[in-house]
Amino acid sequence: MARARLVVGISGASGAAYGLGVLQRARALGVETHLIATPSGILNVHHELGMDRRALEAHADHSHACGDVGACVASGSFATTAMIVAPCSMKSLAAIAHGLSDNLLTRAADVTLKERRRLLLMVRETPFNLAHLRNMTAVTEMGGIVFPPLPAFYHRPQSIQALIDDTVERALSLAGVGDAAPQAWQGL
Repeated sequence: MARARLVVGISGASGAAYGLGVLQRARALGVETHLIATPSGILNVHHELGMDRRALEAHADHSHACGDVGACVASGSFATTAMIVAPCSMKSLAAIAHGLSDNLLTRAADVTLKERRRLLLMVRETPFNLAHLRNMTAVTEMGGIVFPPLPAFYHRPQSIQALIDDTVERALSLAGVGDAAPQAWQGL
């Protein structure tokens, strides 16, 4: 069986730890990752995690420049399992919702949708305005999954990292990464 491939987008919203977590956990699960980070995403990675582009890219199997619209992930003929944008800014959400394909991240998302593969957008904004909600509706109607990284507390997490890890595991499972195993609710 072919190794699973996951496209990981990191855009300019707060929550860079989710993108890093997706890369790290995917690697641990043996999933091939293709990273696309926007310039604003790199700024947030630096600000929130203290990492530069090179340090972030070290967590991915392949890294593609956001402006490289000729990269392999820009074509539906390059088979992938899914794409997760973690975090997903409202700008990236809007571009995806309207099919702009104005950079490699939004082109890869467009390809994911057109090929009927799983696209998860970990949108990071609060509160939402009507444009945000309409864009989320549009992506959902196209088959994408809007996945705000809202933490679960029923497992009684003991750290922020535990909250991030649980959310990442849920996202990978929903993306179809077979070995991802989020903690299941067992009932009261």
